[in-house]
Amino acid sequence: MSMIRYRRGAAATGALALALTLGACSSGKPAPGAGTGTGKKADGPISIAYLQKQGDQEYFVSEAAGARKKADELGIKLTVVNLGNDASKTITEVKSAIAQKNSGIIIVVPESAVGPQVAAEAGKAGIPLLTSDDQVCVSGPKPATCGKADLVARVGFSGVQMGGEVGKRAAAEFATAGWSPADTRIVYAWKQDTTVCTDRINGAKAAWKEAGGPEVQTIELGTDNTPAGAQAKVEATVTANQGVKHWVVMGCNDENVSGAVKGLNNAGVKGADIVGVGLGAYLACKDWQAGADNGMKAALYIPGDEVGKLAVQAMYDRLKNGTEFAPEAFAPTRMVDAGTWRDAGFGCK
Repeated sequence: MSMIRYRRGAAATGALALALTLGACSSGKPAPGAGTGTGKKADGPISIAYLQKQGDQEYFVSEAAGARKKADELGIKLTVVNLGNDASKTITEVKSAIAQKNSGIIIVVPESAVGPQVAAEAGKAGIPLLTSDDQVCVSGPKPATCGKADLVARVGFSGVQMGGEVGKRAAAEFATAGWSPADTRIVYAWKQDTTVCTDRINGAKAAWKEAGGPEVQTIELGTDNTPAGAQAKVEATVTANQGVKHWVVMGCNDENVSGAVKGLNNAGVKGADIVGVGLGAYLACKDWQAGADNGMKAALYIPGDEVGKLAVQAMYDRLKNGTEFAPEAFAPTRMVDAGTWRDAGFGCK
């Protein structure tokens, strides 16, 4: 696997050095996202449509803000659309972006099953397509079973690596707590048809073992990736596990962990008996800011604004200079807790 270092100017934007992983195709052929479109540079003004699932979620709000900032710097038009969780709206908005003569489309799909149709619409119109955060496969609804040559180029984070950081921290917190595995349960909460979420959970599981975490009975909860969804599932889980004294919570995002921790609290479990390790830190920081001792011990900070900036820059370079997309571009992450989150430099809204 070859690697190149992608660097952006650090002065005006405080940009981070980002690694672009270029191992998607052993044959040397570009990924589908790189080949989508005419392959020609854009003539005239550049306009980009950024279509996001769950656009009111804290992470995606930050991502959109970063994308807008980068678009302003580059002097291009950017339209951000909130798709919610609506697959039908996704196709409608893709077609609308094409009809409005956008030069390129960046998308976070609500579900992977809609990916092939999104790619087909963009390909038919000859418009470059780039995904951010979630993977999209050209040939099928499940990116996890898709050949690497059929994956659309993506900007975001490494799900396995992120999950690994969460699992490692959870194992360390468990060891510090000194709990017995027999009266402890590990809860994994995530939207189970979302590939990047499954990658994160698998990474967390593997890292737990590698970090020396003992055999602990696990409970896997399928959620809708919202705090309310995770909370409801966990409250029901506590009712069915009355003898459990201690809980470890990991999930796809901060929403899952925050909701699960609240569900445990509502069921009478004290913060001292919970190890919650979030993924995002945008909800976890609110608990720490308020001085809450609810069991949210740490969270992996993922800078959504940097993903938005990188996605817009990559699309601009494709349209303006004909630079092909790298199959994947990853932004860095950082583990934070109640004592260190402010040092990471992100605001907590």
